[in-house]
Amino acid sequence: MPTQPTPPRLVEIDPWLAPYTHEISERRQRAEALFEDLRSEHGSLKEAARLHQEWGFQFYPATGEWIYREWAPAARALSLVGDFNDWDRQAHPMQRGDDGVWSISLPESALQHEQLVKVHVIGADGNGRDRIPACIRRAVQNPETYDFAGQIWHPAEPYEFKNSFRIPEGTAPLIYEAHPGMAGEEQRVHSYREFQEDVLPRIAKGGYNTIQLMAIQEHPYYGSFGYHVSSFFAPSSRFGTPEELKELIDTAHGLGIAVLLDIVHSHAVKNIAEGLSDFDGSGGQYFHHGDKGEHPQWDSKIFDYGKHEVRDFLLSNLRYWLEEFQFDGFRFDGVTSMLYHHHGLEPFDHYDKYFRHGVDTDAVLYLQAASELSHEIRPDALLVAEDMSGMPGLCRPIAEGGMGFSYRLAMGVPDFWIKLLKHQPDEQWDMHEIWDTLNNRRAMEPAIAYAESHDQALVGDKTLAFWLMDQEMYWNMKKSSESVVVDRGIALHKIIRLITMSMAGEGYLTFIGNEFGHPEWVDFPREGNDWSFQHCRRQWSLADNPELRYEQIGAFDQAMIAMASEHKLLKMDPAQALNFDQDNQVLIAERGNLIFTFNFSPSHSIPDYRFPVLQPGEYRVILDSDKAEFGGHERQDASVTHFSQPDGNGGHEISVYLPSRTAMVFAKIG
Repeated sequence: MPTQPTPPRLVEIDPWLAPYTHEISERRQRAEALFEDLRSEHGSLKEAARLHQEWGFQFYPATGEWIYREWAPAARALSLVGDFNDWDRQAHPMQRGDDGVWSISLPESALQHEQLVKVHVIGADGNGRDRIPACIRRAVQNPETYDFAGQIWHPAEPYEFKNSFRIPEGTAPLIYEAHPGMAGEEQRVHSYREFQEDVLPRIAKGGYNTIQLMAIQEHPYYGSFGYHVSSFFAPSSRFGTPEELKELIDTAHGLGIAVLLDIVHSHAVKNIAEGLSDFDGSGGQYFHHGDKGEHPQWDSKIFDYGKHEVRDFLLSNLRYWLEEFQFDGFRFDGVTSMLYHHHGLEPFDHYDKYFRHGVDTDAVLYLQAASELSHEIRPDALLVAEDMSGMPGLCRPIAEGGMGFSYRLAMGVPDFWIKLLKHQPDEQWDMHEIWDTLNNRRAMEPAIAYAESHDQALVGDKTLAFWLMDQEMYWNMKKSSESVVVDRGIALHKIIRLITMSMAGEGYLTFIGNEFGHPEWVDFPREGNDWSFQHCRRQWSLADNPELRYEQIGAFDQAMIAMASEHKLLKMDPAQALNFDQDNQVLIAERGNLIFTFNFSPSHSIPDYRFPVLQPGEYRVILDSDKAEFGGHERQDASVTHFSQPDGNGGHEISVYLPSRTAMVFAKIG
């Protein structure tokens, strides 16, 4: 009998995938064939991803000339315009190559650092438009007309990195999600330099080892949160210069902190004046034609990942950010939207939905190439996928039939907490439901846990702190104030964050300011709020004020992160439940030889509470949310040692005092 082929490792991990062995094998084979072709032609994936070194403005010192190249296959004519030729559209026509790439050569003296440029494109439709070059490395906005233009960026003394950095092996990511523009307290757009000087020290003090920078790729509308990108190779000029962004990253590396770019390859802005939309007048080019190229929810354009020029453009974009700015990886936005032709708008109620119905195989192949390239350039690159579909194999190696990402965001967890806070009093919270939600992730596919990100704080919603305390945060956050609402809110805020971090993933994320309970919501300046920055900033003075309880919330977060780091908690196997007690609303679990007790009850403080432990010995509290310095009531004596006793059934148990609305972490000390 013929030998049966060995099933992909992905099927061995999840036997429910056995009916899809053929599709998983095909997924792997398509990727391996692409990689083989690219390496055969170019020597490596890295050398295949070099469009940013060919397209756009390239200066060649050996010949003392500039060459500008632009891909516009269906265009009728292109000409370069800018400050250098007084914006004369006839002065510098470009020549078309057989590959649809237009070019022009200029002497070194023709283009100067910081000059403004555009390319005039007469498209296939006969319309002539001034466009921003697709691979421009800096785009700036006119403060009077609000128009964007490309800018030659050729500084005499480019920034030189001082710190060589690699993510330490065996480190779990503790991610601080941040937006440079809203990272200061004043009601305005803040800068890379201000973030470096004012916010980086806070992040380092808080114990976070990774920063996820949002809104870096240039985008015309500030209120898009950076998700309607126009210039993919240009760091947003509203925050400062490319050199200042490099210095920010270099400084973070000096503090031992990795920096991820929140990269947007899932879609692009529709704006013709600023972006890539209809660049050559064909109605497609970088994007699908017709309705297929329109995102139904995001009012944006959908890339055609099946075109090799588009794939190479995006792969080159990854290489550019990894090498030019020394980012340590990416958080890929909108992966669910990329993976499926329906963009995640249909339910994922059957495994067929992952392999046979609606899957965009071109996008799958691009994402496999993106992860392979990133790890070829930086073996330690950290790749986080924003996926809510649960696509099997997303975070498994390509050789196993996966897609090569490091982690996926546990997107269901923050949505679950918001749903609970909106619709159910905490006296009715179900311990089994909480446990099941926090542990509902694919085996051997690491997840980033979080209780809230920027999504949960956008206008129309509220931060967890504001859901818990609402208007009481305006009046009763002084340490001298008495408020049962604030007491409850702070207690649950701490419990929610600790149980999420310890149970729901292999990494952890918080959004800037939420670690100390930043109030209200995030609302960017827009016509509907009279262009106000009131809710588009971070009020650090709240956390720094020793008279306010924000300081206590922040202190707990710092202690929680320190505990997780010291014990390498998130590198340990998933948590095991030790005790469910719905009557008392108690949930107890073990992870990494630490025991976590959660008493959600608003009123049941329980003396002599007995529960099983996996190992006999002596236990002591190493983190207690009820400590006074964390805004609690100091009801637990941390010096007490808890000795395990036989439980009469061959196991062991310990007895502890469980105060109401508290969380504690116990470590075995003997």
